[in-house]
Amino acid sequence: PIAMRFAALLLATAAVTASAFAPQQPTSFHSSRSIQSATHTSLSAMPICIVVEAEIKEDRMDDFLDMIEKNAIGSRAEPGCVRFDVIQAADATNKFIFYEVYEKSDDIAHHKEQPHYAAWVAFKESGGTISSVSKKASGKFMT
Repeated sequence: PIAMRFAALLLATAAVTASAFAPQQPTSFHSSRSIQSATHTSLSAMPICIVVEAEIKEDRMDDFLDMIEKNAIGSRAEPGCVRFDVIQAADATNKFIFYEVYEKSDDIAHHKEQPHYAAWVAFKESGGTISSVSKKASGKFMT
């Protein structure tokens, strides 16, 4: 009886372990889209990512934090905006990274027409940044 229970326990453990480590089908970059095969993703379905690295003048941090919070909230509400994250560097409190993901180029064009984006442009033009560098990329393997 004990040997039978032990064998059953081993089989159950093996089954759970096998299913936990079984290959999983990759998911698309946006939960509302259908699951796509990683080997058969069309280029037109890939999201567009914008990464902005910004260094903010110390005396403008309060203005920046107020503006960027409104920008992030407004951007997340836009059609086609999958993600808009504002990340603060661990080694410098005045350095930030914005990680933005859009479904297509038209969504980025729409974003740049919004008042919350104009506030970012105005902040930069007013001398609030030490530096700001933007990079555009295509999403490949995203969650």
